[in-house]
Amino acid sequence: MDKLVSASAAVSVIEDGMTIGIGGWGPRRKPMALIRELLRSPVKNLTVIAYGGADVGLLCAAGKVRKVIYAFVSLDFMPLEPAFRKARESGAIEVMEIDEGMLLLGLRAGAWGCPFIPTRIGLGTDVLKNAPDLTLVDSPYDEKEWVAMPALTPDVALVHATRADARGVCEIASPDHYMDDLFVRAAKHTIVAVDEVVPSQHFHDPEIARRVFWERNCTQAVVHAPGGAHPSSSDPLYGFDVGHFKRYGELLNEGGYSAWADAFLGDSEVSYQSAVGGLEAIQSLPLPVY
Repeated sequence: MDKLVSASAAVSVIEDGMTIGIGGWGPRRKPMALIRELLRSPVKNLTVIAYGGADVGLLCAAGKVRKVIYAFVSLDFMPLEPAFRKARESGAIEVMEIDEGMLLLGLRAGAWGCPFIPTRIGLGTDVLKNAPDLTLVDSPYDEKEWVAMPALTPDVALVHATRADARGVCEIASPDHYMDDLFVRAAKHTIVAVDEVVPSQHFHDPEIARRVFWERNCTQAVVHAPGGAHPSSSDPLYGFDVGHFKRYGELLNEGGYSAWADAFLGDSEVSYQSAVGGLEAIQSLPLPVY
């Protein structure tokens, strides 16, 4: 089965009002080529679930988001993602702000087909006050109460992987695959953008096979998007673009979303990459050192 499709064809399944889960972590391995296709589309009124970065910020700035379910929305060296911060402070979006571990458990519940997972995370904190959808449940084994973290079940998951074959077998060669496998398993439909498309024999190597974190039947579409994580990183191929993130923040401050879109978005991924210096420039970005 050949699951290779264009980015525009892949995201065409996303409709107004859907819930999308976005893999990656802050400025790391975000499916930005897919996000840019959403920005070019008429889709709106989305609920977004993410350990967020510029993916969430840009969708909010473009007016495509109704609600964000998140643990953080950060670019690391910019502690608060600037476009998300504006949307949050202005009240332009609804939010469910929860702990990183609670978001993981919500995705795990969705992946496991459970309605919720009980946890102590959040007890005694303002998380419960600020997320009124959360409910406490009694333990059947003792007198304690637990937070019932509800399942998070995106209609569509968007993730960026290192490599894939046409069947949908995906490799994440980064040191950390974050929660991408849970996003994929919790979603009804998954779109994976990849830097490299490889023959199926690539996965016959046992070491590479260990970097496959979900079965190919969980992937409905594969998009070949070299450099497509930019301006986030796609470790080990390229790092995140600090200079672009800074310019992005400046443009948002000067002229809002339209200033960034006019300067960079363009009508295709080719035009976007040309505006940021080309694929070679993206692939030469140094990996961050921690």
